[in-house]
Amino acid sequence: MSDLKALKQEILQLTRRYSQEAHAAFRPGADPERSPWQPGSPIPYAGRVFTENEVEAAVGATLDFWLTLGSEGAAMEKELAAFMGVRHSLLVNSGSSANLVAISALTSHKLPDARRIKPGDEVITVAAGFPTTVAPIVQVGAIPVFIDADPLTGNARCDQLEAAYSPGKTKAVMMAHALGNPFDLSITLAFCRKYDLWLVEDNCDALGCSYSMPRAMAEGLGFSENSPGLDEGPDRVIRWTGTWGDISTQSFYPPHHLTMGEGGAVNIVRDQKLKVVAESFRDWGRDCWCPSGIDNTCNKRFDWQLGELPAGYDHKYTYSHLGFNLKPLDPQAAIGRVQIRRLPEFIEARKINWQILRTGLDACSDSLEFALPTHATAWNTDGSFEWDDTGCRSECSWFGFKIAVKENAKFSRTDLARELDANQIGNRMLFGGNLLRQPAFVQLKHDRPEALRLATSMEGSDEIMNSTLFLGTFPGLTEAMLQAEIDVINKFATA
Repeated sequence: MSDLKALKQEILQLTRRYSQEAHAAFRPGADPERSPWQPGSPIPYAGRVFTENEVEAAVGATLDFWLTLGSEGAAMEKELAAFMGVRHSLLVNSGSSANLVAISALTSHKLPDARRIKPGDEVITVAAGFPTTVAPIVQVGAIPVFIDADPLTGNARCDQLEAAYSPGKTKAVMMAHALGNPFDLSITLAFCRKYDLWLVEDNCDALGCSYSMPRAMAEGLGFSENSPGLDEGPDRVIRWTGTWGDISTQSFYPPHHLTMGEGGAVNIVRDQKLKVVAESFRDWGRDCWCPSGIDNTCNKRFDWQLGELPAGYDHKYTYSHLGFNLKPLDPQAAIGRVQIRRLPEFIEARKINWQILRTGLDACSDSLEFALPTHATAWNTDGSFEWDDTGCRSECSWFGFKIAVKENAKFSRTDLARELDANQIGNRMLFGGNLLRQPAFVQLKHDRPEALRLATSMEGSDEIMNSTLFLGTFPGLTEAMLQAEIDVINKFATA
């Protein structure tokens, strides 16, 4: 056995050496051991950022060869929940799967009947964004009710929530924090409390963002404690996004704030029952909660009688939901555990990179409009913001640097995107733009007009679709890469 341990240690040492030489371009942008970016080389909008530590963790877990979710997964779930300050985190194989599990959990017969989402019930969402925030609503038989988006923040027009409400039919609100910018949680939470609705936060692009409000307001909404590591003094409550709602989701695909390659998580903020049903939907719909490879933790494996099964039927093969199999692999979780330890530096790097771009592109403000955090009214040249009079604040761990081409510009958003492409600068639209104009949703409206509902007109979502793109802010960007982006855009916009 000692020989095996020594052999494994030798393999891991060689793995670290290999990764140090082979993966230098993937180190954080501020890492002195990162290979320098060469002018004229591509600048991606996002990508995986790692060192030999992640590679060693992946190889070590693979050598152990417990491939399905196991001890690494259990440890990562606890570490993620501890970082966020939620009751539980459940790992899944993608952020899209996380959204599917989250909304499916709210359909469970184990929840109070009056709050359970049933076929034909309505879930309020926003028209501009990523399709798999909305698709799971349709997939569970509910009706998405769309409100418009604010072109400045990219987020939902939360002042339109009342217009979307249907007494007896609306059961939940499910929306994303767009590009790492929190949506207006004060309005949304007050709305959900008023009508006893679930709030599902799609936090896939916003891990490490925070939202704060005056303590009296927060306590009126049911919150008195800060998230771990956050504090704005005794008169305020500050929490991570993904911890204000009932349930939230994360994506760990490479462009996101941490990566497992593929992966995601469902965060159960407070309610233990939601953990039980979400885990059931993730794990085939089974009623048993034993981890893979472990049996009879309830000491009643052959003592249950559920459904119309005979008494004593194996609880391991008893299914209380029509579930899925959406777990990631244990070696992925081993990578994720190293990435969690990097989160503070990754969060800070995204903020710094956003400010570098904002400062460097300020001269283009006549033709380009740049995002503001929710509740901010202006950006100052020292990097601070002016704020509205609500008393609420948002702190963004930016997923991207959002740019909108103004109507008076001599060029279009497509012209700008082509110029960026010609200079190998990665850029993206704000995902699906106005989702209602995407082929899948046009076909859905054609085939089943009753399958969705528009609560308002969608001018803001159309404006996002027509005028907006974003650049990367990920922690793999170097100052030289950011300056190259600034130079290209300044030259193009002022030509």
